[in-house]
Amino acid sequence: MSPTVVAVVVTYRPDLALTVPLLRALADQCAHVVVVDNGSAQDARDGLAAVCAEVGAELLPLGHNAGIARAQNVGTDRARELGADLVLFSDQDSLPAPDMVSRLRDGWARAASRGVRVGAVGPVSSDTRSTTEQMVYVARRWGPRRARPEEAHDGLVEAAFLIASGCLIDVAALDEVGGMNEAWFIDHVDLEWGLRARRAGLRLYAVPDAHLDHELGDRLTKLPGRAQEVHVHSPVRTYYLARNTVLLIRSGLMTPAWRLGYAVWLAKYVAFNALLAAPRRRRIALMARGLRDGVTGRTGPLA
Repeated sequence: MSPTVVAVVVTYRPDLALTVPLLRALADQCAHVVVVDNGSAQDARDGLAAVCAEVGAELLPLGHNAGIARAQNVGTDRARELGADLVLFSDQDSLPAPDMVSRLRDGWARAASRGVRVGAVGPVSSDTRSTTEQMVYVARRWGPRRARPEEAHDGLVEAAFLIASGCLIDVAALDEVGGMNEAWFIDHVDLEWGLRARRAGLRLYAVPDAHLDHELGDRLTKLPGRAQEVHVHSPVRTYYLARNTVLLIRSGLMTPAWRLGYAVWLAKYVAFNALLAAPRRRRIALMARGLRDGVTGRTGPLA
């Protein structure tokens, strides 16, 4: 018997023009769709409720923004109640290919046939605004880096971590490893879970013939001498990225080389946002606060 797949979609002030096609696509490919709304305004929730009723999805409004990790855990709990064997996470601004779930399941079967313990599989996520973005990350000496085409074997790429949107996770793996880290609220939550899963001996795989359109960040920009675009996030997100990168470095989940690699990445991230991304003064203040909170171990939402 085929495993039961339940999709968990996290929304926050969703653009229904983008979310409606997503929910329809997931309803066609999964046994159930659970939408966890993270404190959207009443008019947005009303529109979301109408869409959910149309496609047969279940809406769980949290009433406030509890963070993506909390929303994912709430959705996972409901997926268990619905008999899920596998949970498919999705952000509100993603769009899976019509065969994404079936290709993910095929990839899972190929990975399991190798005799390894599979914790999760994910698609190739492409940013619709970019011609260079193919977001599959493999383990390198200094941390996760983009995969090269030749690193695919039998239609699989062993990943350092998987981006949450489009990630198909074994419920048994969530029971073993634990859920998403709610203390981190948002940013690096998927990376932190992936590191815990790999530490537990589980493997993560990207499935190159499974495709997902996904927008990461508010916008993209090009820098001279760099082939890949840079993702530009809102000023508030720079707080979480700065703080959670420090927490990640201090987590004990990474090798010394990875910790150094992430420290270098963080220095470049801070420099870019302080010098080249408006509003610079607000970004600098929020990143400074994030660095301080990361060092002191403060977690949760930005107060």
